[in-house]
Amino acid sequence: MIMSFPTTTRRYYLPQPGSFENLTIQEVPVSAPAAGEVLVKTHAVSLQFRDLLVAAGRYGSGCPPNLVPCSDMAGEIIAVGEGVKEWKTGDRICANFMVDKLHDGSPGNEALGGAVNGVLTEYRTFPAQALVAIPEHLSYDEASTLPCAALTAYNALLCGIEPLKAGDTILVQGTGGVSIFALQFAVASGATVIATSSSDEKLKIATKLGAKHVINYKTTPKWSEEVLRLTNGAGVDCVIEAIPIRKCNARSIHCLHQKRRKGGCYRLCWQCADVKPADIIIAAIGKQLSLRGIYVGSVVQFKNMNRLLSANPEKTKPVIDRVFEFNEAKAAYTHLKSQTHVGKVVIRF
Repeated sequence: MIMSFPTTTRRYYLPQPGSFENLTIQEVPVSAPAAGEVLVKTHAVSLQFRDLLVAAGRYGSGCPPNLVPCSDMAGEIIAVGEGVKEWKTGDRICANFMVDKLHDGSPGNEALGGAVNGVLTEYRTFPAQALVAIPEHLSYDEASTLPCAALTAYNALLCGIEPLKAGDTILVQGTGGVSIFALQFAVASGATVIATSSSDEKLKIATKLGAKHVINYKTTPKWSEEVLRLTNGAGVDCVIEAIPIRKCNARSIHCLHQKRRKGGCYRLCWQCADVKPADIIIAAIGKQLSLRGIYVGSVVQFKNMNRLLSANPEKTKPVIDRVFEFNEAKAAYTHLKSQTHVGKVVIRF
């Protein structure tokens, strides 16, 4: 049944790439949801590094003109289209990052805020099958951090042929959204976490979240040697590399299993800059490593992750650095670009 709904929506769009300063608000009509769709009122959107790349015109092969940016949202269903049985008005939902990636075998071509218009809009229709229910204990602000950062970390650690297990030791690079969720999921899974950052203040937060060891890579330039010292020369079982502004170099791989211990997993999330594929492959062969490239995840993985969140509400509570209002979107982008944040930056509607 289709309920009454607003006839227009305010949204941000990029009339031309080059800078997030080009973000412009426009008002456009809202259409009724078609068969198999739902209409959603957005309550919160969280930003990610990809949004800076999109705004700058530096994301992949480019984006459609006049793109509505951002991919990570939490909202409320206000109307359902014909044939939709699994959702009703009033349901709290997140949309998956790729609306066509339902399971591991799905294509994943329609990424919000990149290949198709995103979620920095007051109202938007979505395919019903692309939505996931928000865990009851999370607010809209908190839930908006899940579609990319949380799901990327969950996929990296707990999916694939070599999932993290209790007793493993993991190295988490940085304190951005993916890294913080990776730290939390690892702690909830019973693993030991070593976290790095260039800021002692950020490392204090990582310690509060459960990191057993922390390393400032600016004051400890040979940080990979420190990782080996902390592990008594054995190295770590897994490295999560989710810092696109730093080199993914031999130091991370050097932290993995040493001497007679072989194996371990090097997991690359997002667009890590200056990757040298030949060096990584050679090191992987010599150390018998598993390499996994992570690009967010599927609706099925999202639902599985939410069960983990609900089972460990305290250990996995999303870390939000700062919340901005809808008309402060450019300020939110500025704060994200400053790299002074820990966790996620949210825009509240």
